[in-house]
Amino acid sequence: MSRIGKKPVALPKGVSAEIKGQSIEVKGPKGTRSFTATDDVTLSLEDGAVKVTPRGTSKRARQQWGMARSMVENLVIGVTDGFKKELEIQGVGYRAAMQGNILKLSLGYSHEVNFEVPQGVTVTSPKQTEIVVEGIDQQLVGQVAANIREWKRPEPYKGKGIRYKGEFIFRKEGKKK
Repeated sequence: MSRIGKKPVALPKGVSAEIKGQSIEVKGPKGTRSFTATDDVTLSLEDGAVKVTPRGTSKRARQQWGMARSMVENLVIGVTDGFKKELEIQGVGYRAAMQGNILKLSLGYSHEVNFEVPQGVTVTSPKQTEIVVEGIDQQLVGQVAANIREWKRPEPYKGKGIRYKGEFIFRKEGKKK
């Protein structure tokens, strides 16, 4: 049995859920999100909580059970608190600045990198060496943060580049003389 799937997803105050067949739509203070579950699980609203149950004992049904419950929980967290990824930039002359809907990155290249921010995500740069990605869709927030990081991944010798806040970079020793 799925330990994650067994727990119902509680709906906090100000959040409402509507189930139509295999899809669920969650509305909250930050917006609306929806998810369509596979045919292997059943979604139901009971006592102000969303309950996910498998439709059989097949391996796929048990796999989808915990996954569907986690997806519904992420919808609820997204519309109440939202998701946030913080990036930090290290390196001499490396900086970031927001100009309208475009994140301008100076990363030691011969040109500035212009990163266009997609809809559904807000990107801010509180300091020149910090980038904050926020939104209600966890997958989109993580993907945008990964795309920004991809422009200059941290290198193991000096540690220069864009990294997630708190990320440990394994450092290597340079050439010996």
